[in-house]
Amino acid sequence: MSSEIALGIEKIRGTIESALKDGATLGSLNDCRIAVFGKKGAMTGLQKMLGKLSPQERPEAGKIINGAKDEFQSKLDEAIEKLERQKLTEMELRDRVDVTQPARGRACGGAHPVVQVTMDVLEVLEGLGFVTVTGPEIETDFFNFEALNIPPHHPARDMQDTFYFGDGRLLRTHTSGMEIHAMLDMGAPLRVACPGRVYRRDNDPTHSPMFHQVEGLVVDKNISVGDLKGCLEAMIHGVFGRKLKARYRASYFPFTEPSMEVDIECFKCGGSDCRCQICKGTGWLEIGGMGMCHPNVLRYGGIDPDVYNGFAWGMGLDRIAMLKYGLTDLRALFDGDVSYLLSGRHE
Repeated sequence: MSSEIALGIEKIRGTIESALKDGATLGSLNDCRIAVFGKKGAMTGLQKMLGKLSPQERPEAGKIINGAKDEFQSKLDEAIEKLERQKLTEMELRDRVDVTQPARGRACGGAHPVVQVTMDVLEVLEGLGFVTVTGPEIETDFFNFEALNIPPHHPARDMQDTFYFGDGRLLRTHTSGMEIHAMLDMGAPLRVACPGRVYRRDNDPTHSPMFHQVEGLVVDKNISVGDLKGCLEAMIHGVFGRKLKARYRASYFPFTEPSMEVDIECFKCGGSDCRCQICKGTGWLEIGGMGMCHPNVLRYGGIDPDVYNGFAWGMGLDRIAMLKYGLTDLRALFDGDVSYLLSGRHE
């Protein structure tokens, strides 16, 4: 074997032993590995020297070089594995969890503004004796229109901008159809609140193709408009957290007679001429429609209008959330703005 190769092997051995001394780190050992076994490393240089030897010397020299290579590789691998185990142990000790300690807990996310308003509304209504019921979002024409006194030729159907399926079913345009379901399922007397998603072909800063409503229905004997107003104002005061003035305007809905719409005083400006963005200087905010149940609707629900009467109202929960939290654009509720939803400004 060439003395130059033997000298090279001893030089590499000294380099590795120096790298393995106390204070070695994973970084220094990896640097040593590259210096010895890399493409331009010392061991690669030794292997290239084999070509300079005679055919008789070459097998023996190759065997010695390969043996040295295996020895050096084993030493480096063993040292690196030892340091990696030490590093892992240190990490485990540093990051370990003492399961015997009491839990520290973690912060929970808040409810979405629309969900929070829905819970607020239902909490007040349940305190007034209402039962919460839900129904299908894919409805039939009968429950969504016909049973609510809206026959096929009625112009109110054009106001709904309905999403129809090819088989005659549709995405419900309001939660009012739950009135019929509730009357057929529960009979009279009854008090039900019906929250849920509804759908219409509409999309602008104050309207969305999918939004949320809550329907309230009371059927009993000797029900009056005074009962309707008292129930509604109790709900408004409970949701907004203080008494607010309300005014009622005559309106028209096919399923109620008489029909009204209700406005509440602007909870920001209190009706003063301040031109606030919420009420636009009018001092009033529209929140929903209502009225006494039309006799035809009671009949479709299997209830005799000569014995029972009742009232119903429908409100947009998204609209209530906008008013309660001072929003001017409905889309802010559904844009996925996590910074707003997690800020707590709506709680």
